[in-house]
Amino acid sequence: MNKMLKIVLTTGVLMALTSTVASANVSKGQKLFIKKLKPDCGFDGAAMSKKHSQAEWKALGNGAKLEAEIIKQCPKVKDVKDKYLPHLYDFFHEYANDSGNVPSC
Repeated sequence: MNKMLKIVLTTGVLMALTSTVASANVSKGQKLFIKKLKPDCGFDGAAMSKKHSQAEWKALGNGAKLEAEIIKQCPKVKDVKDKYLPHLYDFFHEYANDSGNVPSC
């Protein structure tokens, strides 16, 4: 019984660690916003993320709708690479207007 419990706990910990590595990254999204979008937007990441609630960001998702919303808010931005969208989505969702979190950018 003790061995079985150790195996289950070890499996759970390993699954948690590997799923975290595979997901997008909030801090990477923040860095991408600062480097790629902030100059064209004219405002910081806090202002962009506060434009919607977490539910609204979730409805936009991390695909074409999110890219369209970024272009709508920042008309000077012409294109956002698809590989950046999951990270930007996590950043916007994490610091949405109803999250209570404030980014440092």
